[in-house]
Amino acid sequence: MSLTATPRSNRLHIVLLGKRNSGKSSLLNALTHQQAALVSDVAGTTTDPVYQAMEVHGLGPCVFIDTAGFDDEGELGALRVEKTLKVMQKADVALLVCRDEEVKDELHWLQLLKEKQIPTLLVLNKADLLPRAETVADAISKKAGMRPLIASARTGEGVETIREALIRMASETVQPAIVSHLVSEGDLVLLVMPQDIQAPKGRLILPQVQTLRELLDRKCMVMSCTTDKLQASLQALVRPPKLIITDSQVFPIVYQQKPAESSLTSFSVLFAGYKGDINAFVEGAAAIHSLTPQSRVLIAEACTHAPLTEDIGTVKIPRLLRKRIGEELQIDFVSGNDFPKDLFRYDLIIHCGACMFNRKYVLNRIAHAHAQHIPITNYGVAIASLTGILDKIVIHR
Repeated sequence: MSLTATPRSNRLHIVLLGKRNSGKSSLLNALTHQQAALVSDVAGTTTDPVYQAMEVHGLGPCVFIDTAGFDDEGELGALRVEKTLKVMQKADVALLVCRDEEVKDELHWLQLLKEKQIPTLLVLNKADLLPRAETVADAISKKAGMRPLIASARTGEGVETIREALIRMASETVQPAIVSHLVSEGDLVLLVMPQDIQAPKGRLILPQVQTLRELLDRKCMVMSCTTDKLQASLQALVRPPKLIITDSQVFPIVYQQKPAESSLTSFSVLFAGYKGDINAFVEGAAAIHSLTPQSRVLIAEACTHAPLTEDIGTVKIPRLLRKRIGEELQIDFVSGNDFPKDLFRYDLIIHCGACMFNRKYVLNRIAHAHAQHIPITNYGVAIASLTGILDKIVIHR
């Protein structure tokens, strides 16, 4: 991915839901002006969710997610519906597509969307095949409590109306800033970025790139260095930096060397607020002090890279935990989209910075943990707590 591209995790996620053969894929193609999804008259053509990253005029960078029909049948059908339910966890906006006035299943899914607080557009598709589309829309409106937009993906009728409605919804979806709330124009910011074995060759990791870009947009003056050049970098500056942002793994080293006038935080802590709920993560970190050698911890990593020698999730954090709690501490690991339904066996969940997930997905994981009364924190906040400096770094939003 080039540094100028918008990563999929930062795009508006729009999920299309509906019965088999309701025209979800055709509608996706009509909205994007591309053959983004396979279209067929055979019901059940779409099986696994199809992700299509797009740049739509007026809507900006977004990801459309086409899903299997939620009326799919049989053992495989049940698995497909389960995948559709998981996709909803990532949805910022939903298009719920109907094909006629029989909307019993659609009403059930509309209720699920409301419970998950996902803004939803109801769409009556295939209007060209309905002799009285307005009458059908009236009937659906009475049952659903909201009027569907009438459209035909085949003829293009109503497609522009749907796009305009999506643009309005997108404008109401507010994405928090990463770091702008901590700095002002003209502030000097120092980025401490160790290029260790985990750093991609020839590139910076995504949180560093995004943070740097936001600081430049904020008209801050930015200097960067590796950990071993921190002291020399501070000496080269005519004044102490307003803020120092570091990799969480070197928190203690940077804290010991930072000027008293400089505030300190980490990329992971910043992303705890940008991609999730910083207050929930700070509260969750308190559970670290209640762990015993008989406790069980789940470490969740968004990336699916092969574990490295000094991997932060599989090596460094477990080492810190066991040094504090004891070698008997049980630690489980999940990566990518894997996340247990049943969390009751865990005493704490420690999540990565989630740079590869969108915020809605992370918030759903937090809500899932809280529903089962399991504390959850993230890498940066956990490391700050384990190294005794959580109360000395910038964490407020």
